[in-house]
Amino acid sequence: MISDVERKLLGIMMIVIMFGMGSGLIWKDFFRALKKPQGLLIGALSQFGLMPLIAYSLGVALSLSPEAAIGLLIMGCVPGGTTSNIFTYFSKGDLALSIMMTVFSTLLAVVLTPLLIFTYGAKILQDSQLDVPFGDVSATLFVLLVPVALGMFVRKFNANVGAVSEFIGGLLGIFVILFLIVTWIPRNAGLLATTPINIYLASIGLGLCGFGLGYLFARLAKQTEKRAMTICLETGIQNGPLGIAIVLFSFPENARDGILLIPVLYSLFIVLSSAAATVFFRKWMTRLEQQKLKTELL
Repeated sequence: MISDVERKLLGIMMIVIMFGMGSGLIWKDFFRALKKPQGLLIGALSQFGLMPLIAYSLGVALSLSPEAAIGLLIMGCVPGGTTSNIFTYFSKGDLALSIMMTVFSTLLAVVLTPLLIFTYGAKILQDSQLDVPFGDVSATLFVLLVPVALGMFVRKFNANVGAVSEFIGGLLGIFVILFLIVTWIPRNAGLLATTPINIYLASIGLGLCGFGLGYLFARLAKQTEKRAMTICLETGIQNGPLGIAIVLFSFPENARDGILLIPVLYSLFIVLSSAAATVFFRKWMTRLEQQKLKTELL
């Protein structure tokens, strides 16, 4: 499904993406965020409370095979990706909150992602011979945190290089998905044509449910429209390249293809869903800004 060349290239891309994420941070950002932690805490609960539950529930409701259900679960348990920061920016959302949520969820993911995959995975695989390689998943996530720390180190001593790395890392998150579209889809057209409809529903539904429930949860927690919209995007837009990397570098080769299908399809469809959501939110935020301006003038 994914060639050895693509696998190695994806590994390099993930290192650059994580390095770029770290390059956008300084320690003061963490202390500043902790002064008003409500958004981060709500985002973390959405990310690691709602999304794994949504993924598990969709897998059961759509009667997915154990391999497909594990692939969906992995996408529900990974942290948010830097792609969400770009969509938040164009949506006129709270970019600072988006970036901090992405980094905070990535740090929590070292413990919570393998734990959640193992916990929900035990229910999914109770009658299957497939096992969740808990140690390999944890090791993959831990290794990918090293570039984040290096990025923060570079940012501390050279802000210009850090800013460029941050920008490149964010763009590369989208490039990885576009790369898969250009190289993967043509080679797997036959597979996609015979893929059951429930696989497509799960791949698309995870992001859409994340958007809706993330926004609803944020509003119930009394967040503003702008912050709720940001939490909505951060919840629904998972780190697709990281999910694919976990499958490629953690699971045995004979199990990869069945698990990998939903993470790849999710990564493709979330770009379209996020683009549509961005157009809607941008118009909505513009209208709210105009209403606020009129009120202030009166």
